Amino acid sequence: MSQIDPGTSSWLRTRNDREALHLFLEHGPLTRTRLGELSGMSKPTATQMIARLKRADLVRPVGEVSGNRGPSAVSWGVRTDRITGVAVSMLEDTIQAVLVDAAAAEHPIIELPVDKAERSPEGDIRRAIDAACAAADAEHHTVEAVTVGVQAAVSHEHDVISLTDSLPGWPSTGSRRRIEQSLGVAVTLENDVNLATMAERAIGVAQDAGSFALLWMGGGLGVGVDLGGSVHRGAHGSAGEIGYLTVSAAPGAPGAGTTALLGSDAVLQLLGGADARYPQDIAALADDPDALDAIAERIVLTLEPVLAVLDPAMVVLGGPTALACGARLAALVTARTADGERPAPTVNLSTTGSTAVLVGARRLLVQQIRERLEERIPTQ
Repeated sequence: MSQIDPGTSSWLRTRNDREALHLFLEHGPLTRTRLGELSGMSKPTATQMIARLKRADLVRPVGEVSGNRGPSAVSWGVRTDRITGVAVSMLEDTIQAVLVDAAAAEHPIIELPVDKAERSPEGDIRRAIDAACAAADAEHHTVEAVTVGVQAAVSHEHDVISLTDSLPGWPSTGSRRRIEQSLGVAVTLENDVNLATMAERAIGVAQDAGSFALLWMGGGLGVGVDLGGSVHRGAHGSAGEIGYLTVSAAPGAPGAGTTALLGSDAVLQLLGGADARYPQDIAALADDPDALDAIAERIVLTLEPVLAVLDPAMVVLGGPTALACGARLAALVTARTADGERPAPTVNLSTTGSTAVLVGARRLLVQQIRERLEERIPTQ
């Protein structure tokens, strides 16, 4: 956007138009009168703002609102079909994807099986975009941004992914660049647990927490760290990779990796092992007191270094294993942490559901899409 001198008529018009766009996005369709009320502008000024946004193809008539007297008023809404994005969650055996628009409207979530012999960053994301657009009946060319949750540490600065075995065909360096160059979209790669942590802060149980740690229990383990509303990623994007930590159950006892304690294989062993599948068969955990006790005890061991170093106000238990265990698991962990010498944090079960990673990715995309729409407001 070109520079505009503050206080000039052009600056004031642009400022008013941005405010109008924000109000349309926040409140949904508005009439000229309602826009004036919300913005504090006169009806003539509100009319001018709508006219300029319409010329920029950012708003359009979406209906009429009947008044008590006089003719019906035209209701205007944002052109959510101008720019869209796709949120993607890369799982071990499937790809989840959903279309995202500026209004944060709900669109179908699709799941694609992956062919491990035919994998590449651009190939996987192309399939995700195609499927998400088809499910939402959206035009492919409107997709300008993609946010991808990966089971890996992500260095944004160097375009490096590491500490992963779930992305065959994805190079450790340059995956984001390959997707952008091949598909012509802006790409954000982000650790999946960090995205789930953002979702918990935005709409979950940790909305009012001063700080919290999200212990994610799935195929592997991860910890998302939120300090005052900001996710701590570390210098190389590997903060929270607790699955690589070794802990010991007793002094002098041999250590075990936390993934060996709480990863999917360990959980399946608690359910009998041989015939059980993860995550399809773990719902039985909620009705197995012995398994719940074992998992709670292992969580306390895993959390010990997290609590010692970070001292978060809250711990959130998330991921497939935690959701399968239910609220009883949080109560068991609470009882065990309360027995320690240090003040115990509040322990809660995640409330963001099974698509928490997509929820976090969607929220990032909504903001990016809105910024792109704002950039299309004329400055002259």
